[in-house]
Amino acid sequence: MKYMATYDLMETARTTNQWLGATAQAIGSYPAVSMVPNPFFRLVAAWGEVTERTFARMVAKPDWNINTVVAGDGRDHIVSVEKVVQRHFGDLIHFQVHGRPPKPRRVLLVAPMSGHYATLLRSTVASLLPDCEVFVTDWHNARDIPVSAGKFDVEDYTLYLVDFMKFLGPETHVIAVCQPAPLTLAATAYLAAEDPDAQPRSLTLIGGPIDPDAAKTDVTDFGRRVTMGQLEQVAIQRVGFKYAGVGRLVYPGLLQLASFMSMNGDRHSRAFSEQVLRAAKGEASDHDKHNRFYDEYLAVMDMTAEFYLSTVERVFKRREIARNVFKVAGRQVDIAAITDVAVKTVEGANDDISAPGQCIAALDLLTALPESKKASHLEPGAGHYGIFAGKSWRNNIRPLVLEFIDANSGTPQPGRAHLRTV
Repeated sequence: MKYMATYDLMETARTTNQWLGATAQAIGSYPAVSMVPNPFFRLVAAWGEVTERTFARMVAKPDWNINTVVAGDGRDHIVSVEKVVQRHFGDLIHFQVHGRPPKPRRVLLVAPMSGHYATLLRSTVASLLPDCEVFVTDWHNARDIPVSAGKFDVEDYTLYLVDFMKFLGPETHVIAVCQPAPLTLAATAYLAAEDPDAQPRSLTLIGGPIDPDAAKTDVTDFGRRVTMGQLEQVAIQRVGFKYAGVGRLVYPGLLQLASFMSMNGDRHSRAFSEQVLRAAKGEASDHDKHNRFYDEYLAVMDMTAEFYLSTVERVFKRREIARNVFKVAGRQVDIAAITDVAVKTVEGANDDISAPGQCIAALDLLTALPESKKASHLEPGAGHYGIFAGKSWRNNIRPLVLEFIDANSGTPQPGRAHLRTV
């Protein structure tokens, strides 16, 4: 599998399907075929429209599409995305709300790097912007990073988070969503030992696999069944000639997407069939519910091979975070070093990716943290997506997280004067 030809074969298949969709849409849309008293050509055009859009979105990075936010003065304020720290494998971005005084709540939202772009948290960002200064980790697609930029594994990821936290300063409140929760906890512990003054005020861990063995899911079972050698042979490929990262070993986003969709194949097939019928009837639109969801869901990014493999081996198989034996750059990271950062865990009762029990395990590792600075929340009826972007987040979890932030805030210092240079 570790050949550029394999990667290019997948890209060729994707491009071919995109072309077939565009061709079918064009043929079915000719005025001449409208004279045929049969819905066949209308269905062909609809199938082509949905197919072309589906395969085109797989290689397109979505836009944030957060253009304005209503401030306390009742006016819409323009929002721009600014890169405040730029690195090879990811940037720290700030959602600058123009014309609005800086909010005292400063939030670092740590986005997952698990196959989708940080824009997966678009609704999370939009819900926080009216009340917070929001910063987000914007991870880059590995296929676009030249081999000369070097490696990027779980230790490098952790050190990126350390640098971002140092840059933002101690008045920051960190929210880690899903995959980065264990490494964000490790980054905070690293700071507690190396630079205590740079620690954030609070840390909220949402649906993350702190201890994957605390509750079994299909994800953890897969990690147990497959050996690292098998995983490397089956999942890792070299970026093909089309992209700047040519030759880099990656876990391809298209392979990850196939894995995602196979878990709920019947539901996805039904959703696409229904969308074709809606398009044929003229009931589909560019930004309807189906397209809004799948434009984001289908937009996948490659992960570096070393990050993917080290995540599986060290976080899931060897459970280094859960056993408190994780090392960064040869240094032992002791979770117990966290003594004054308030920590809250959030889980969904119906989460089938990071099941209840996996995230709350973080609190048991914080042996030196007073109980008054620990909190947890289990959201009834919520699945994985719902606890950070769905109705459960908007109606229940977001208010609780903001209350937790306020309860653990120091004296806020408006403005950006305390941002560090890293």
